[in-house]
Amino acid sequence: MWLPQILVLLVVYSYQATAISWLGDAYSGNVVQMRQQSFSNSSRLLTKAGNDNIIDHYAIIMSNTVTESILIGGMATFDVYALENLSNSQVTESQICVVNQQGADRSSQNAAIAGWTVSPSQYGDSRTHFFTLWTADGYKSTGCYDTSCVGFVPVKNAPIRPGDILDPIDGQLKITIKIFKNKDGGDWWLHFGRDNHNLSAVGYWPKSIFNNLEDHANNIQWGGYTRSALDSASPPMGNGHWPKQNAASVRDVRYVDSSGQGYGIDPWPVGLRAYVSHKKCYDVSYFLNEMFYYGGPGGCTK
Repeated sequence: MWLPQILVLLVVYSYQATAISWLGDAYSGNVVQMRQQSFSNSSRLLTKAGNDNIIDHYAIIMSNTVTESILIGGMATFDVYALENLSNSQVTESQICVVNQQGADRSSQNAAIAGWTVSPSQYGDSRTHFFTLWTADGYKSTGCYDTSCVGFVPVKNAPIRPGDILDPIDGQLKITIKIFKNKDGGDWWLHFGRDNHNLSAVGYWPKSIFNNLEDHANNIQWGGYTRSALDSASPPMGNGHWPKQNAASVRDVRYVDSSGQGYGIDPWPVGLRAYVSHKKCYDVSYFLNEMFYYGGPGGCTK
């Protein structure tokens, strides 16, 4: 399989995106492996065929942590947009990624991811979808999007299901996503809401499908991701605006404890770092008051 990687980069020297990673790409590995299907193929699972012809870009903030760090969960409120002009070879996403990777061994990467996406090749349309994703081996042979394999377990009467369409009103809405390891049973639970005060359970990733993530995470990431074919223009990220006041935002960025309660994170460079893969096309703002802006017009061909 081939999935979109959300870059598990735990050490980043600067906001300008000079990064050293002991984790590799948490989300990038997943997008690449799960999304690498023929662009004319509507299959939900991507066959692993290398990524030489695929370009991934990121504009994210992440925990300023190390391999030995212990994290139990994270949450955030995301602006959601309708981006209806993507081609079949383009993907744009915004998500939270909870990861445990041991050192530089990417095959040790465990990840649980949720967010929103526009992916014509994945869903067969240009609508905005809520999605989930997971892996237990760096996307080599485990994991999938939504419920297309055994893994994520939806609950009854959930407010939304993985793969459901999100309909932004006047092109925009807000959703809050929380992922945390519940103290009762130890599974990784996903909660969803239209604001950060009224969240309900969507389902859970059983701890038994993971190895390193079975006990705890050591990195959490929030932000945007795009995918496109090499030498083709990359799509917009967020709402396509540069990260200023009218751009896409990620708010209520917090860690979460085993009771599901959120708590504050020190701003960078102490508690968080930024990573931007190509500042000519995308960027992130500084993290302040539990929020940041991200995105850009795209247009990168490499």
